[in-house]
Parts: sequence; C-alpha cells; structure tokens
Amino acid sequence: MSARRIFARPARFAAIAPYVWMVLFFLVPFGFVLKISLSQTVIAQPPYEPLFDLTAGWTAIQAAFAALSIDNFRLLASDDLYVFAYLRSLTVALTATGLLLLIGYPIAYGMARLPKRWQAVAMVLVIVPFWTSFLIRIYAWINILQHDGLLNQILLALRLVSQPVVWLSTDTAMYIGIVYSYLPFMILPLYATLARMEPALEEAASDLGAPPWQVFWLVTFPLSLPGVGAGVLLCFIPIVGEFVIPDLLAGSNSLMIGQTLWLEFFTNKDWPVASAAAILLLVVLLLPLLFYERLQRRQLEER
Repeated sequence: MSARRIFARPARFAAIAPYVWMVLFFLVPFGFVLKISLSQTVIAQPPYEPLFDLTAGWTAIQAAFAALSIDNFRLLASDDLYVFAYLRSLTVALTATGLLLLIGYPIAYGMARLPKRWQAVAMVLVIVPFWTSFLIRIYAWINILQHDGLLNQILLALRLVSQPVVWLSTDTAMYIGIVYSYLPFMILPLYATLARMEPALEEAASDLGAPPWQVFWLVTFPLSLPGVGAGVLLCFIPIVGEFVIPDLLAGSNSLMIGQTLWLEFFTNKDWPVASAAAILLLVVLLLPLLFYERLQRRQLEER
C-alpha cells in the first residue's frame, strides 16, 4: 500500500468530521425543536401533540405530519408580548455592543501598542475574569450595586451623591453586567487584528503629512474592521438571547426574549410556543452572520 493511500483515509475522515458534528449536534436537535414548534400544546407528557410513532405504520405518520401547523408562529407575530421581547432584546444587544466597542477598542489598541513583554501580561489581565464562575461574578455585581453596596459607599464618600442611588432592578445595572461580562469577547479579536498590523503603514501616512486622527481613521480603523466584525458578532449574538444578567440585574417591567423562552418552557409548560420563539430567534441571529460573511467575501474579491 502506498504512502498516499495510508494518509488519504485519515485526511478524508478529518474532512468529514465537521459535517458529522454539525449534523449530530445542530441539524438533528434543530429538527426536533422545529417539529415541536409546529405542534400543539396539551396537558400531557410530553406537553405537545402530535407524536411520531414509527411503530404505528405509515398512515399514522402521515396523520401526524398533517396535524402540524404554523399557528405558533402566527401567535408570535400577533402577540405584542413576544414582539416587544424581540425588539427589546435587539435594542439591548445593539446598545450593549456599541458600548463594548467604544470601551474595548481603546483597550485593545493600547494592548497592541505595548512592548512585547507586557502584551502577555495585559492578555492575562483580560482573561483572568474567565477563571471565576460567570454566575458568581454576576452575584458579586448584585452586592456592589445594592443599596448599601460598594458603589454607593464610594459615591457617598466622594460626596458625588447625597443619598444612595438605586442601581439594582434597572437597565443601568443590566448594561453594567453585560458590558463587564462580554468585554473580553470584544477585546480579544480586536487585539489579535491590531497586533498583526504593520506599524510601517501608519508611519508612512504620518510621513505624508496626515495628522494622528486622520492616520487612525484612514489607516488603522479600516485595517481593523475584521476584528471589529468578529468582536461585534461574538458579543451581539449571545447578548440577544441573554437570560441570567437581565433576570438578576434588570427590572421585570419588560422581558427579553431569553427570559420569555424560560417562562414559556418552565412556567407555562408551553413547549411549542417556546420552540417557535427559539426558531425565530435563530433566524434573526442568522442575518448578521450572513451579512458578515458577504462583507468578508466582498473584501476578498477586492484584494
């Protein structure tokens, strides 16, 4: 047997592995959720019908397919509760992602301009929060933001306020928690892009008479757009479906879609409606991914 044949078979398996992973852990679960979203709610176990009974014959399976409907998706489009939950989730995600970009870009830019020996230290400082449980960090913010918490004590000591400020159960607390939790996801791809940038390009622009702000806007920022896009997607997509931070830090006046999904699944036991909401959320989140892919393809064609 030739060496080419010996190494060809493992190479084929390695090429097929991602597709097998996608089918087993995405398409198959997605198929189950899609089927439940087209079902009807019943008080039973499981709490939906129809059920596919492969032992009942082809006629029963045909009847089960005929009983599927898109009524749950019609409900999502007609009920203000779900419409406002999607709109609030998108609004919060867009606002929080914008804040993350405004805060994360200068940090990543400063890290990329540090001496090589200090860049590793800065990277560790960014990653250190991941060493602690996400839930513990959010509970720590509850203690910081409560009525007698550390933040109010500092503000009172500095005489910036005359009485404790209400932070908990507000959108401000929610944004603080989201920005704190997702900031590393914005910094790391930006830093990776800025660190690979050739300093000679900025030096050439400066030698040609461009002021610092123009060098940044015309040279640095356009070259860092791939990192900006990656950081925005890494933050925006999970924030849209965020559940823990809004549930613990924000008020209950208006729910995000993650909280709505949890209530439908575990409180109302309405699996079909919850599944339909999850399917629609997936469709909404695919749009920025498709836009980013098209933008990347266009940039490659221009090169």
